[in-house]
Amino acid sequence: MNGMGTLRTKFRGVKKEMLERQTSMLIQSMTVDELYLEILYEILHNVGGCDVGCEVGQQAMLGYVQEAFKISNDKHTQLLTQAEAKEPPELMLNVEVVEGKDLVPKDPSGLSDPFVTIYLMSNTAHRYNTSVKSGTLNPTWEEHFSLPIPGNLQEDSLCLEVWDFDPAETVKEKMTKIFEVKGVKGLRKLMKEIAITASTGKHDNELIGTANIPLKSIPAGGMMMWLNLSKKSKLRRQGVLKARFSFSSEKNSQVAAQEHRHLLRILLLHELESSKVAPYWWCGNFSAAAEGILTQHAAQSGLSQLDNHLAQWSVFCAITTDHPLSFALFNGLLDKVTKALQSGLVNEEDVKLFWDGAKKLLPTCYSHIRKLRKKTAGDKTVMKTLREVLKILYKLSILDTPESIDLFPANLYGWLRDKDDGTKLTLHEVLNQAVIQGASDWFVHILDNNECKDKSEESRLQHLIRVIQLVRSDLQRAVEYFDRVFVEVMSYQYSRALYGVYEDKIASLVEPEVIQVCKSMKRLRYSEGSTNSVHLAGGLNGDTGLGAPEVGSEPLAMGTTLFELYLALQRFLTLGQGLNETDWNSYSISKFHSWFFGGVAQWLDIAAYKALTRIEKAVELDYLVPVDTNVKYSSSGVDTLAIFYQIKIFWQQLAWPDVEGCYTFVAKIVDDICRCCVFYSDRMANRVSSVGTVSTVYEERFEVTTDWCVAINNIDYVRQSLQPFVEELGMDDIIQKMCETRSPLEAQRCKETLQNVIANAIDTVKNKIVDLLEVMIKKMMPSITRFLIEGAELLHQDCSSMDRVMRYLEANLDTLYQHLNNENFSRTLDIVWEQLGEVLYELIQANLEKRRPPSFFSNLHECLKIMVRSFRQDNKDIYTSDTLKRVEYLLNLHGLETRELIHQYHLERWQDQQSITEPKMGLLTVRAQFIEDSLKLEIMNARNLMPTDSNGLCDSYVRAALLPEDAFANVEKPKTQTHSKNLFPLYDEMFLISLNHEQRRIPDGLIHLVIKDKDMFSVSNTFVGEAYLHFSEIPDTPAPISSLPQQHLPLSRPATIDGDAIKALESRQGDKQAREFLKKQRQKMPSKQFFSLG
Repeated sequence: MNGMGTLRTKFRGVKKEMLERQTSMLIQSMTVDELYLEILYEILHNVGGCDVGCEVGQQAMLGYVQEAFKISNDKHTQLLTQAEAKEPPELMLNVEVVEGKDLVPKDPSGLSDPFVTIYLMSNTAHRYNTSVKSGTLNPTWEEHFSLPIPGNLQEDSLCLEVWDFDPAETVKEKMTKIFEVKGVKGLRKLMKEIAITASTGKHDNELIGTANIPLKSIPAGGMMMWLNLSKKSKLRRQGVLKARFSFSSEKNSQVAAQEHRHLLRILLLHELESSKVAPYWWCGNFSAAAEGILTQHAAQSGLSQLDNHLAQWSVFCAITTDHPLSFALFNGLLDKVTKALQSGLVNEEDVKLFWDGAKKLLPTCYSHIRKLRKKTAGDKTVMKTLREVLKILYKLSILDTPESIDLFPANLYGWLRDKDDGTKLTLHEVLNQAVIQGASDWFVHILDNNECKDKSEESRLQHLIRVIQLVRSDLQRAVEYFDRVFVEVMSYQYSRALYGVYEDKIASLVEPEVIQVCKSMKRLRYSEGSTNSVHLAGGLNGDTGLGAPEVGSEPLAMGTTLFELYLALQRFLTLGQGLNETDWNSYSISKFHSWFFGGVAQWLDIAAYKALTRIEKAVELDYLVPVDTNVKYSSSGVDTLAIFYQIKIFWQQLAWPDVEGCYTFVAKIVDDICRCCVFYSDRMANRVSSVGTVSTVYEERFEVTTDWCVAINNIDYVRQSLQPFVEELGMDDIIQKMCETRSPLEAQRCKETLQNVIANAIDTVKNKIVDLLEVMIKKMMPSITRFLIEGAELLHQDCSSMDRVMRYLEANLDTLYQHLNNENFSRTLDIVWEQLGEVLYELIQANLEKRRPPSFFSNLHECLKIMVRSFRQDNKDIYTSDTLKRVEYLLNLHGLETRELIHQYHLERWQDQQSITEPKMGLLTVRAQFIEDSLKLEIMNARNLMPTDSNGLCDSYVRAALLPEDAFANVEKPKTQTHSKNLFPLYDEMFLISLNHEQRRIPDGLIHLVIKDKDMFSVSNTFVGEAYLHFSEIPDTPAPISSLPQQHLPLSRPATIDGDAIKALESRQGDKQAREFLKKQRQKMPSKQFFSLG
């Protein structure tokens, strides 16, 4: 070049059409030296008076630009001299008159017709006027003006005058406005205007107010401000005026923008180098010197705010590739240019420039999203940065991308997959792929850094659990920290997208492994008698016995680890259900439970085995002492219940979703729990089986201890918990779901099956309690038997046998009462009386064979009554044992004298008579009454008697006797006349029998009525039938006997001799009275066969 003056010509004073042709050439040919000279020139001819450049000072700015451009001192001096020799720049002051407010009214109507006059004080002849706004005190103009600036900018000022426009009107025209006048003041103004017009004919405009602003107070970057309007003759403000001021030059816009971008790049690189700012931290704050230089260049180049922002966007996007800048910086720039881009105010070249910058920025944004896991989740800076990145993507996504721009070139986005239809990818679609790619990369990273240590199934399962936990942690971080930001800014479900990637990869990784492990698992087998006899199917000959230590190694550990994997997948699926409530069924992992179906049985076996093992240990460690003063069970009962609830927790954790599987598994759990109850009962019974035996020199006896009581209470405590436990397994819900998926009838059958299992288990355990109580009571019976025999033999000989048996019973029953719960104590009493009944029954049988006297049985009965009285409460029966009731009856019977037994036999015959509904041997009709101590008996007739003669008839008579015989020995036995050959005899005979006072009041007195057939040729008459009338059935009344109802007594004879009384008589073979009575009874029998007691 020939000189800097020639260079200056290129930028100043060239016509517009020539500039457009020269633009590209100038942009290409411009060197750093030329740009440096231009900047020196602008520093020397600083515009504006209150911006950063003025505060820094000219020398500081010159020194800074030399350092930034890296110019040597000699070269700097040379170029500075050239800049000083050049003429000052030709600048323009741009003024925009925006609006006015609260102007003082000048018209009679109370309003004004304002307009603004603008001029420089150095050139008052060159004035600029706005348009007139009629009838307003708050006008809006929004009009632009450009004023040439003279050389001495520091001393000049701008004047803005607001005038009220007064149109040329005649007096007549002004008079028409009288009706528009506002107030007295308005009327005075109108009169004044009319007077002036009439006298002089003038119509001058009236000044409202003036504002002055020195040019040096206007910063190089321009400003907008409100100006107060004043008037010399007025003290108060005349209104305010809003105006915008800026400087500009006539430089070519494209050249100026290119210069500014070049300058911006040089200064920014220098700032970054000198400040050593961390990546992503620089947010657009230049040093004061740099800020002043950039402001001066923008002002003197005539760049608009939009031009400046576009230049910054282009330069910052290019630099951030190598020197990452703050994302907030780009967000701020986007806010400033988006509106202009959307409204089409940006030319095509600048649009291309903008998108070229975006193309350079986007890889950094998407890389940040892909590598989000390398940031600290929850950190405020990280979250703020993410929000800024997403805002950039959102703001770019709402702009229309030119067709010629390829935002995502393959060389920068190797991980992107093109769309199937060949259309361009949108920013949202690339965001989705970036998230997916980041998740895939992280999954690979997890696998690479968490390799399986060995190839055993256990290690492989642990590896899968670890992988799922790490993936779930990443998802939880996404949900907790990142998801909200993605949704708020981009309306993008970040966590859901991550989950879709992870669940598919986890399903592909875990499913084949789990299925293989479930197939290869060995089933756990164990006998219910002992947990030590455990077997695994598939061993040697199909039955490999393992002791307790070996069982815990392979199958138990494997099953436990597999269950941990199940729970990990379950939690992972639950997370997915929360992220995608409507469509989670489409996930590959949604049916993960089906992979484990083969392993559930193993888990249940392990749970049952562990339960049995822990129960056995709990019983072993149990001291059989109540855990609390308020309860009567010990530690093993509590432990067993806790063990059951661990199984319930396992079932709740399993949360099997398939109703068919649910029923199958819960049925097995119920069965296992029932077996555990029975197992506990057996173990507890074994624990106390040898407890309580006391040996002395004289005897060996059993004493009830608290151990027995606590053991019984423990079993009952576990039994009572069985039903509530099963209900907590969710049985009703399962049955309800089965009703929905299958038929209600089938669901009901399943429910009944489970209820039967539970009921059977409860009954079994209850029987175990009863068995244990029976064992305990049986251990007491030898001592009780010995005491009873001694008491029966020596009851009335001052013997202490009964005292000893009572003390023994009371001591043991008191222990039971103190330590058993009420229900079990009641059961114990029932068993005591039942066992006592059996013992007494055996004693009766044994002593009948020994032909013991009645006194023995009477004493034994007395012993029993003493025991019963001792345990009777509130006059209630203390036992319900049928055996004991029977024994008490037999003891009472065998303790009677022979005469008493005979009368007892007659009473039994009378009782049998009450049950006859169809008399086959005929009826005897009588009437009877007591009149004081006399008995009146009327024998009326008989019907349907049994024929006894060969002619088919009967010669019958009736004999009456009072029983018992010994009590009525002195009383006659009346007899009727014989009625021959008649089966329906009509006796009609009345008898009056005198009794003494004691005989009348015998409680069980009987009238024995016997009908016989009189035989002329036989030694004795033939027995026809007999009937009884109890004293309680005979009314005591003086009324005529004819007024009393007839009593129809069925006739009968002893068909078989099997009554208790007759058997007791037969046992007395040495008693003559008994033998004779039995002989008489045999004669009444239809056959001569007689059954013995044996």
